[in-house]
Amino acid sequence: MIIVIDYDTGNTRNVKKALDFLGVSNQLSADPAKILAADGLILPGVGAFSKAMDALISRGLVPVIQQAARQGVPILGICLGMQLLFERSFEFGQRPGLSIMNGQVVPIPDQLGVKVPHMGWDQNQVTRPDPIADPFDQQFTYFVHSYYVETGPENILATVDYGVRLPSVVRRKNVIGIQFHPEKSGDVGLAGLTKFKELIDHADYSRN
Repeated sequence: MIIVIDYDTGNTRNVKKALDFLGVSNQLSADPAKILAADGLILPGVGAFSKAMDALISRGLVPVIQQAARQGVPILGICLGMQLLFERSFEFGQRPGLSIMNGQVVPIPDQLGVKVPHMGWDQNQVTRPDPIADPFDQQFTYFVHSYYVETGPENILATVDYGVRLPSVVRRKNVIGIQFHPEKSGDVGLAGLTKFKELIDHADYSRN
């Protein structure tokens, strides 16, 4: 069972519909017990970083998600959900994140001659082959964001060129982040969700 973490700040309904379409067993929940018992977790996200963190804190979900990550449960962060995985964001001032991955969230520079937010279809370039990123190589997916993640190259699986190289897929062991919206990216996005399900099926982790 995949739990889509429900905290009123994510594109949860569309993510659930995509999983339902694929025939993947899933449930929307903010119940810590269900989250810790899940085979895999999806953390969606749209909107502002601070509001999302406030929502997770108010539901007591920050230590729950951190515990699941430590125990090796496969976790997929989508769009803002990916950014929440990192140490801090500079959106409307500095704010701590979940600190599951090393790095920070910074604004897309507006002096590059590109439109901010980065909105629409853009082409992914895989920089480190990995089963979770391979379906996106050279493929166009749908983005909506004004901030991006700065992190070490060891965490980056794919990027898009938007004046600067924006990480579009990141991974640290069992924790994966996707900056675009797979649920809005057609067959390519569905292929990525399928790969995440396959990762869950082959996961080897303990809740001890």
